[in-house]
Amino acid sequence: MHRSQWISILCTAALVASFGVPFGMAQEPAPPSGPTSAPRAPAASTSKPGKKKYSHANDFLIRGTVFTEKALSFPGVQLRVRRAGEKKFRWESYTNSRGEFAVRVPQGSDYEMVVRAKGYSDQTRAVDAKVGGIEQSVVFRMQPRAGGKE
Repeated sequence: MHRSQWISILCTAALVASFGVPFGMAQEPAPPSGPTSAPRAPAASTSKPGKKKYSHANDFLIRGTVFTEKALSFPGVQLRVRRAGEKKFRWESYTNSRGEFAVRVPQGSDYEMVVRAKGYSDQTRAVDAKVGGIEQSVVFRMQPRAGGKE
């Protein structure tokens, strides 16, 4: 082999090895902190007593599709969900390009879902998230508003 080829190979190997060192160190787990950080942990938790991590493991999934009156998928439709008997809507979403949606809500309540699109009548469905499975599929077929568009 020529001397220039050997130099190129060695330089390339050195360059690759130098990049591997920082990436390898970044993947190593941080060493466990000593006992000095233990007294600080309760202080941190008392500064934010209302902050808890929420797990979606027990959520109820409401999913479905919205269609037009001609049975075509309906993108961009607004979906709002509230607990039955409440006035305030707590969850809001929009359908994707295929008219599909998915909303996670806590289990153990009855919910009311309202679907709204410009030029179409609003539709409402009741969803029971108290008993049974962990998800419910809902299909909406929108009807044009009587008297023309909004």
